[in-house]
Amino acid sequence: MPVSVHAASETKESLIRVLGIESRAIDALCARDAGDACRAVDLMYECRGKVVVAGTGKSGNIAQKVSSTLASTGTPSMFLRLSEATHGDIGMLDSKDVLMVISNSGSSPDFRSLLPFVRRLGIPIIALVGTQGSELARSADIVIDVSVEEEACPLGLVPTASSTAALAMGDALAIALLEKRGFSEEDYALRHPGGSLGRRLRRVDEIMLDGDRIPRVSVSASLPDVIIELARKRLGVVAVEEDGKLAGVFSNGDLARLLRAHQSIDRLQARDVMTREPKTIEPHRVSDAAVHLMQQHSITALFVVDDQRRIIGIVHLHDLLRAEIV
Repeated sequence: MPVSVHAASETKESLIRVLGIESRAIDALCARDAGDACRAVDLMYECRGKVVVAGTGKSGNIAQKVSSTLASTGTPSMFLRLSEATHGDIGMLDSKDVLMVISNSGSSPDFRSLLPFVRRLGIPIIALVGTQGSELARSADIVIDVSVEEEACPLGLVPTASSTAALAMGDALAIALLEKRGFSEEDYALRHPGGSLGRRLRRVDEIMLDGDRIPRVSVSASLPDVIIELARKRLGVVAVEEDGKLAGVFSNGDLARLLRAHQSIDRLQARDVMTREPKTIEPHRVSDAAVHLMQQHSITALFVVDDQRRIIGIVHLHDLLRAEIV
């Protein structure tokens, strides 16, 4: 095996050079007119079918990632490898679809074979292309320029900066669509049920305790009754209700502070000792949001309320631990 004579300083210089080239490729995208990209976002937003993202070779790998990002952020999408299109995969295309083709050269013979079928169905084409005079650019309805001044590969053979530019533009289109759709964390959770991410994105109403397990008293309850409810439900906090709505909370911490400050507590009612305007969470929120609120406010439980502040559950840190969300 030949011995490498590439010094550490030369390796570092190479790394910095490549990162600089790829960074400049993205900077160049930012400096270009965004009109075509905006039109592409509008076209995909209005699409009644799906966005089929196609490519071959390294561009195919980028297309597959862009399609996956679109699908996970609210835009129905499928990946089409151009080399397989005329061998049966063309059947995934429908007249309601939009076709996005990613190619640096824009001269793929596989695209040329696919084009008559696409035209026959009347499918609009968005091209992310590096060569503006190419066949792909001439055939597309919307052309987004993702050309680069140079590749990072010193041999000029391996797609590097051009792949980075195409991927960055694909991500930008997907996120612009996400924002245009008003895509929420709850929408994202529906599409990511598996693994640790899926656990963190479970809805609060899937984790919370409800019914008789909710610790609650009325505002007129005596403090001894509040303490009994605290001890009975063993969650460290009690909801104080007025007219069926959450008016405040009382916790173990509140009790300790109260005992230090008062010699007699028998005449006190829940309304006298409760913490008003407590932190709450809505049932459709994801569990990760509940964890964030607890950490932010140094609390271990949140009452789950509807839009009328009626109590429908309680989510406790222990439940989040059992569900492996924390």
